[in-house]
Amino acid sequence: MPTNFTVVPVEAQGGERDSAERDAWRQEEEEDNRDRGSGERGEQGGVRHSGDGISRESSPFINSAEMDRGNMYEGKNMALFEEEMDSNPMVSSLLNKLANYTNVTQGVVEHEADEDSKRKEVKVPRMGTFIGVYLPCLQNILGVILFLRLTWIVGTAGVLESFIIVFMCCACTMLTAISMSAIATNGVVPAGGSYYMISRSLGPEFGGAVGLCFYLGTTFAGAMYILGTIEILLTYISPSAAIFKAEEVGEETEAMLNNMRVYGTCIIILMAIVVFVGVKYVNKLALVFLACVILSIIAIYAGVIKTAIDPPDFPICLLGNRTLSKRSFDVCAKFTERNNETKTTNLWLLFCNSSLPTAMCDDYFSLNNVTEIQGIPGILSGVLIDNLWSTYSEKGSIVEKKNQPSVSGSEDIKIAGRPYVFTDIMTYFTVLVGIYFPSVTGIMAGSNRSGDLKDAQKSIPTGTILAISTTSFIYLSCIVLFGACIEGVVLRDKFGEAVNGNLVVGTLAWPSPWVIVIGSFFSTCGAGLQSLTGAPRLLQAIARDGIVPFIQVFGHGKANGEPTWALLLTAAICEIGILIASLDSVAPILSMFFLMCYMFVNLACAVQTLLRTPNWRPRFKYYHWTLSFLGMSLCLALMFICSWYYALIAMLIAGCIYKYIEYRGAEKEWGDGIRGLSLNAARYALLRVEDGPPHTKNWRPQLLVLLNLDCEQLVKHPRLLSFTSQLKAGKGLTIVGSVLQGTYLDKCVETQKAEENVKALMAVEKTKGFCQIVVSPSFRDGISHLIQSAGLGGMKHNTVLMAWPQSWKQTENHFSWKNFVDTVRETTAAQQALLVAKNIDLFPTNQERFTEGNIDVWWIVHDGGMLMLLPFLLRQHKVWRKCKMRIFTVAQMDDNSIQMKKDLQMFLYHLRLNAEVEVVEMFENDISAFTYEKTLMMEQRSQMLKQMQLSKNEREREIQSITDESRGSVRRKSCSSPQSIGQDVQALLNNDYDKEEAQLIHDRNTASRSAPAVKASVAAAMPEKVQMTWTKEKFVAEKHKNKDTNVSGFKDIFNMKPNQSNVRRMHTAVKLNGVVLNKSQHAQLVLLNMPGPPKNRKGDENYMEFLEVLTEGLDRVLLVRGSGREVITIYS
Repeated sequence: MPTNFTVVPVEAQGGERDSAERDAWRQEEEEDNRDRGSGERGEQGGVRHSGDGISRESSPFINSAEMDRGNMYEGKNMALFEEEMDSNPMVSSLLNKLANYTNVTQGVVEHEADEDSKRKEVKVPRMGTFIGVYLPCLQNILGVILFLRLTWIVGTAGVLESFIIVFMCCACTMLTAISMSAIATNGVVPAGGSYYMISRSLGPEFGGAVGLCFYLGTTFAGAMYILGTIEILLTYISPSAAIFKAEEVGEETEAMLNNMRVYGTCIIILMAIVVFVGVKYVNKLALVFLACVILSIIAIYAGVIKTAIDPPDFPICLLGNRTLSKRSFDVCAKFTERNNETKTTNLWLLFCNSSLPTAMCDDYFSLNNVTEIQGIPGILSGVLIDNLWSTYSEKGSIVEKKNQPSVSGSEDIKIAGRPYVFTDIMTYFTVLVGIYFPSVTGIMAGSNRSGDLKDAQKSIPTGTILAISTTSFIYLSCIVLFGACIEGVVLRDKFGEAVNGNLVVGTLAWPSPWVIVIGSFFSTCGAGLQSLTGAPRLLQAIARDGIVPFIQVFGHGKANGEPTWALLLTAAICEIGILIASLDSVAPILSMFFLMCYMFVNLACAVQTLLRTPNWRPRFKYYHWTLSFLGMSLCLALMFICSWYYALIAMLIAGCIYKYIEYRGAEKEWGDGIRGLSLNAARYALLRVEDGPPHTKNWRPQLLVLLNLDCEQLVKHPRLLSFTSQLKAGKGLTIVGSVLQGTYLDKCVETQKAEENVKALMAVEKTKGFCQIVVSPSFRDGISHLIQSAGLGGMKHNTVLMAWPQSWKQTENHFSWKNFVDTVRETTAAQQALLVAKNIDLFPTNQERFTEGNIDVWWIVHDGGMLMLLPFLLRQHKVWRKCKMRIFTVAQMDDNSIQMKKDLQMFLYHLRLNAEVEVVEMFENDISAFTYEKTLMMEQRSQMLKQMQLSKNEREREIQSITDESRGSVRRKSCSSPQSIGQDVQALLNNDYDKEEAQLIHDRNTASRSAPAVKASVAAAMPEKVQMTWTKEKFVAEKHKNKDTNVSGFKDIFNMKPNQSNVRRMHTAVKLNGVVLNKSQHAQLVLLNMPGPPKNRKGDENYMEFLEVLTEGLDRVLLVRGSGREVITIYS
């Protein structure tokens, strides 16, 4: 059984009353605790709140700032959980907050509720299904089309096709109502109705796009109702009130449109003032307007019953089979008898050039007789058979009666000025669908009032579906009854010219046509006011959500919450519909917007049902995804049936809004179905991609970008991300990774800060991808983890991009080159490509443009074609677009350079790449003294670094032994002075080490004393180490021993000879560097094959020197090391 939550007024609880109640409750609580020793009431009792003050996206009951935390911890029954109370409230508190939850839109004070600003109590919503949902839906669905156009649709399309039109439209709204009921009963729906449901189900992009379309539809509906009001006024109530009158024959339509524009503008200004000043009267008069509609429909049914007994007398004048308009004559005959004298009638004068019987007349008039038939023969007349089939016609054609004898005359004389009944527009099935569909809109009226319902989850489905069933029965029955009671030519007479200018449906009504005329006039007025009241509030709700930046100004209004700016925009858009001035032209426009809204309601329900998200638990059980899908398909079909170009325009508008919100809108996480659909689609795609490696034709660099961060977690080389965006252009996978050294528990805050900084820089550089920050005890292990585990399934990186370590030669940074070389080895082991950007800070930003220059590729060895593919990808970006591509390759002594050039040109031709080709010849020659000397210096430096590193490590081990022994002695001999050993060590250090090393020992001693308990347990576990003694003599002897070793080591350095393998490698680097400098020193970018590191790890530092020499003197270099697989192919 559903629970009915009581809505507690936000302003009903004053601060003084709260304080008094809370003090009384606390006193009672203390007495109760003394008596029972229990804290139960401390958990359940009266924490009062002055209002939730939480936006509707937040939880209405968790993390309230005004929760009395002191009371929460008074009880001891739940002491086990008291540390979790900050984030997880007690169930009693949760239920108390939930009971006080209000689903009225926060921060918006309705005009009606603001009538008395000083009152302290707001009435609890008590509207039931009938008053709150059924009647508003009935009022919004039944309206102007029923009275002004339904008879014309029946006459034009016939009973059968009209039945199909109405059935399709009603089926569309019924299926939409089922989907809407499922969404509306899946939790509390705040005031906001359809927009809220769509946006929270399909996300902010769809919500904003469809919400604005629904707003435009509601606004144009207001214009349609106003045009209907003016049409009733000027055509049926007071034709003499027209300002513009037709001066010549055939100008009646233009004059009527101008009258519509003038009167429509005046009425819309008047209605806007009424809505601005007294919207409460609009809502109070809603029932009066609804009563007018119901009375009019009752009058129609009463008139149908009366036709079976006594049909009304509405004679129709026909000339042959052509219908005549009775506005210009009174007697339906050519001649009349007066005083035994035959005289011509006014009708004769309309077709002849004089009143004489011998006058020259229209040929058709002369050949055909004038007859008179009953316009409403009655339900028992059998006219239904004649009205079953359609009678579509061209614009300006004459309304003719079927099966009526007629003699065709010559058409030399124009018929434009004759008193015939003409059709004003071209008619066909799809046009009628577009004109009729607005008559079934309005099904959202109940959901829009969800904040005022006693039980919205019960009332919305019941009331909406019942209202649609009722109105569908009314429309379908009216189609049959109109076809059975009214003559076909009268039905096709849109403005009632054949029945003396009466409203056609009014001629059928009982007791008088004026019942329908007055009732329809007031109902259209009321519907227009309702549209001008509801549309601004819908726009205000969208603006206050903040998802569409350029309309946020319309979220503001008067102090009482009235949307003033939104009302002005609504009136301006409504004026556009008024200027169109034709009800038949405006109706298809709003049909598009409503159909699009209904289509997305069905889509939302179908998506939620198919995804089976845990939160999808509607109380309304009579739904299925197939029904929602059918409703969505029917809406889409009706859009294109009504008007294919209007449908495309509406979709274009919605698409533009969608992309605008996606590009500029605020980020919103509403748990929408599109996010769930994306996750499902991503999972499915990942499982498909997992099947195998991509084909060479689909290969593109999926990058793992390794960034270095400074001490403030800022990116050291932002240009690396610029280069990434230039290389990727938003395509493929990009993972931007970095490593923080330490443990995650200690570095979690720094990790979040680093991730925010990297994401912000990615947004600035327009790098589309993912950020991944790893915390690891060592930098090298962190990079290894990224290379191994970044990505998911088949969406893993295949290329690593990193910057060249510029400071690798600095002694304080001796680990950087080791990390770099290990990274090169690991990418090779993982079969991934490696790109190393040297001098990355000289690379261009995304705002720079190279107007000329070259991208030079030095193709030394073939490792899969990466060197060919990368310049092609770079030149897709506007930074590099105007650069030319040049490819250089090196010919050895035995190579035919001419043939190599031809082969390379042919290869590039098959690859569809445009590039200049040049073959550079490098002949064998003697190794220069410069190369020999450079190699020797490199090896001496490397050996010296090793010796220095070794001596430093040994010194640190010695120092550690001293400090361990001193701590052990202190703990063992408590009677001895704790300072004595430290002083002895310090004396040794002062005598034998410099200040820096002494400071190192002092720091280690200080650090070691900070954790005595741990060190004591370690000392107790190793008694043999405690028994060691370190004398001053041993220390001095060991020092001299190490010093002698170091001196001999340094002497060996200056006597060493260079390794011949290193000499050859250095020779290659020097020679190749000279050739590259000669050809590509002024190139915008140089791409080089990156040689692999030596298999023997002892030569790693020499490898760095080789790469440094190879790229010396070049501004921008990209070292490329392929993965070993082909990445480019000549095949299609």
